[in-house]
Amino acid sequence: MLRAACSEIIRPLALASQQQASIRWKSVFDLGEYHGVLPILYRRLSSVEGLLSTDEMATLKQRYEANLHKAMLLSLELIRIYDRLSESGIEVLPYKGLALAEAVYGDIALRRAGDIDLLIHPADFPKIREALHEFGYTAHAEIPAARESAYLKSGYECAFDGRRGPNLLEVQWALQPRFYAVDFDMGGLFRRAVTISVAGRAMQTPSMEDLFIILSLHAAKHVWGRLIWLCDLARIMNLPTLNWTLIADQATHLGIVRIVRVGMLLANRILAAPIPSAAETKLPQDAAAEALADDIQPHVTAESLFDVESLDYFRFMLRLRERNSDRLRFLSRLIFTPGPGEWEAVRLPATLSPIYRLVRLSRLTARMLRA
Repeated sequence: MLRAACSEIIRPLALASQQQASIRWKSVFDLGEYHGVLPILYRRLSSVEGLLSTDEMATLKQRYEANLHKAMLLSLELIRIYDRLSESGIEVLPYKGLALAEAVYGDIALRRAGDIDLLIHPADFPKIREALHEFGYTAHAEIPAARESAYLKSGYECAFDGRRGPNLLEVQWALQPRFYAVDFDMGGLFRRAVTISVAGRAMQTPSMEDLFIILSLHAAKHVWGRLIWLCDLARIMNLPTLNWTLIADQATHLGIVRIVRVGMLLANRILAAPIPSAAETKLPQDAAAEALADDIQPHVTAESLFDVESLDYFRFMLRLRERNSDRLRFLSRLIFTPGPGEWEAVRLPATLSPIYRLVRLSRLTARMLRA
């Protein structure tokens, strides 16, 4: 049922033919919440008469409207932050969340409202932190001043708590932690940005081609564990104006053709999203990608997320890369790149910072032995 409702984004599917008596709607609603597609489910089911009882539809509508209310509040907060940073000459790109809902779905109500995500230039982080502090935002986990430079190189994001709750805002200066070994050109991403409107306010966001790469990487990082990530990819990959040459060039340069290919295959298999002929031409079939999609598909429908600290997860990340050089970079960075965990475990003066690589190796080895 849930897959059929999500597939409506791509092509019409007859939901009304399903037997109402055989459907446990509360379970469907809960599953839709888990997969982040409850707003899509509501829009689809509200167009089918007689499938749900009055009470069931009222329950679904209530959840939908609660999400819409949150999305509207977050939109106002995003505009407030965006305007404040723009006035200070700080360039940021809203993406995912509200910006993604507007750019890809044309409606902030059609995606679950979670937090505000901003891409930033790493050099602007101190100024952004100061500006956000004036707005009542504080870092969820403070980065020690002595480690800030190292964290900007090894990490990729900082979450901020606001008056409306914890982790309300995330600023990111890279797409993933450094150890994933996907060194995206963030400057190019800003140069290729396009203008969209969020709740009536014009703002910059990544181009559709860059967004497709970004969302492919994000879904892969989480092993495509939620349907909404496939819905996003399905929506974008069937835009008639999408430049597949640019996407293929980017994916080839970054060594993530296989990741992009697996995402397209899963969107096709699970949501019946057609793979455009231009994509087939520019990103040719890959037997390893087919095998990976075979392995992942049952996992997506089993409603279980990968343990991202497990040895199996890291093995899987290696399988997703098509170049041996990228696998080696992934392993070396994973093993030797220290982070907040190492800095908290052992306090060392700045002059002894290289020792943190050994601390990282020791902690990682201990974790793997416990697995």
